[in-house]
Amino acid sequence: MYEIALKMLFGDRSKYLMLISALAFATLLTTQQSSIFLGLMRWTTATLTNTQIPIWVMDPEVSQVNEVKALRDTDISRVRSVDGVAWAVPFYFSLQQARLDNGDFKTVQFIGLDSTTLVGAPAIMLEGSLQDLRQAQAVIIDRIGLLKLNKERGIAITIGDTFEINDNQLRIVGICDAAPSFFGYPQIFTTYDRALQTVPKVRENLSFILVQPKKGLTNEEVAAKITKETHLKSLTEEQFFWSTIKWFFVNTSIPISFGTTVLLGFIVGVAVSGQTFYTFILENLSNLGALKAMGASTFLLCRMLLLQAFCAGFIGYGIGLGVAGGFGFLTSQAAQFPYYMPYQIPLFVFVLILLICAFSAFIGIRKISQLDAAEVFRA
Repeated sequence: MYEIALKMLFGDRSKYLMLISALAFATLLTTQQSSIFLGLMRWTTATLTNTQIPIWVMDPEVSQVNEVKALRDTDISRVRSVDGVAWAVPFYFSLQQARLDNGDFKTVQFIGLDSTTLVGAPAIMLEGSLQDLRQAQAVIIDRIGLLKLNKERGIAITIGDTFEINDNQLRIVGICDAAPSFFGYPQIFTTYDRALQTVPKVRENLSFILVQPKKGLTNEEVAAKITKETHLKSLTEEQFFWSTIKWFFVNTSIPISFGTTVLLGFIVGVAVSGQTFYTFILENLSNLGALKAMGASTFLLCRMLLLQAFCAGFIGYGIGLGVAGGFGFLTSQAAQFPYYMPYQIPLFVFVLILLICAFSAFIGIRKISQLDAAEVFRA
């Protein structure tokens, strides 16, 4: 009987193709938009990803990592004095205007690392060495930012080239592999002292304090102790990550925009597949009635409908997921497109497709449960 159900499904080519097309489109749309959304959210926390520091200390008003409210220079001594802190180093972060050698001005993220330890630098160097930052006027630029600058200028910037920030000449000594920032600006890394010498002079310069807890103590314990004793906000890397994500959910329309698109994909899948499957049932009502007259129970016919619906769903899901994965692979090569698809997204979309298939099958099951075989033959 199940073989007959599949023959009925595959035999009606037009309905079959329309059904899997609707399910594949719903899969593609929800997977793609969910992956782009997660990619954007990863970009918002790029600074955390690049530095990988267990504890961040900041002004109490700061809610996300891209927001800076400078601390006093003396605050770092207060943090170092807290019992449980192994070390604490300064971290500078700001947006600056860089003047390139052709006269163009470009906005860059200017990041200053502790001059002694260089803690917080990206882990992967593609060219040059992190220790080269100790040279005069030295900076390191991220690979994606360098690609963007080269594309905009039409010529290649490489190691040894110079540019200016606030009339201070800086020289590129290395290229690193860093997560792209949410703003899309090139990321320039230098030492903390050089950063303060380069940017416009202000009274307070300390953006964040990066902290490592002593062995035997958890990040949460030390962060809570720092907050209690210094009255500064102290968050673990994970807490700061979710605080940043929450800020974007509350203060931007990005989640609503992508959520609406995902919901639209689900609605389209339900509407088109439900209507198509219902039409398929109506056109095969005489065949189903004949099977019922020959002794097939309603329960057996319902199982046949479920098999048809979920078979079409699995095929449509596979096609849509394959197209979405191919799209992600191709766009990821561009390096400037936010696309991140962890295993949770295909799993989430799979559950949505199962719900769509269950709804489609339910429509047919209702019709079959009301079917009287005698009426079919009288017709």
